[in-house]
Amino acid sequence: MTRREVERFEKITGFRPVVKTLDDLDAYIRQCKKHYFRDGSPEADILHWLLDEELSRCVDAA
Repeated sequence: MTRREVERFEKITGFRPVVKTLDDLDAYIRQCKKHYFRDGSPEADILHWLLDEELSRCVDAA
């Protein structure tokens, strides 16, 4: 991951990702989604959407 990608994920989640592979990134996102579980709130839905969007950007760039 680029420094900018790491910074974006950290800004969104509050957790600095330490990943070396796309599988690591998937696990990081699953962990963040579990931490910020879907409680039906608009904020949780937006956070999950943001994580999915950032993942798509990383996968498309790879």
